[in-house]
Amino acid sequence: QVQLVESGGGLVQAGDSPRLSCAASGRTFSSYAMGWFRQAPGKEREFVAAISWSGTSTYYADSVKGRFTISRDDAKNTVYLQMNSLKPEDTAVYYCAAKIGRVAGQPWEYEYWGKGTLVTVSS
Repeated sequence: QVQLVESGGGLVQAGDSPRLSCAASGRTFSSYAMGWFRQAPGKEREFVAAISWSGTSTYYADSVKGRFTISRDDAKNTVYLQMNSLKPEDTAVYYCAAKIGRVAGQPWEYEYWGKGTLVTVSS
């Protein structure tokens, strides 16, 4: 069982570079592949980024590639999403998710979810 708690959201300006954090409970955090997803108002939840359990492989949605960076610190049981050059279209609730095994890009493939943190980007 893994419990996930996101933080770092809020109201930011276009072009800002906030960092989201996702703190995980449990002693087996290093066994989980981790993902970030987001859901904008009226839209479906979409993949943003993922990192393998080893931290050696990362994957990004085309819409954030080159602007966002996912990383993990297993000593702190935390995964991060560094967001640079934010745009108003990045406004969404951002969710952290965990799964055993290989990384994946579909929400239904993840077993554990946080409650999300809202990021609002003003122009």
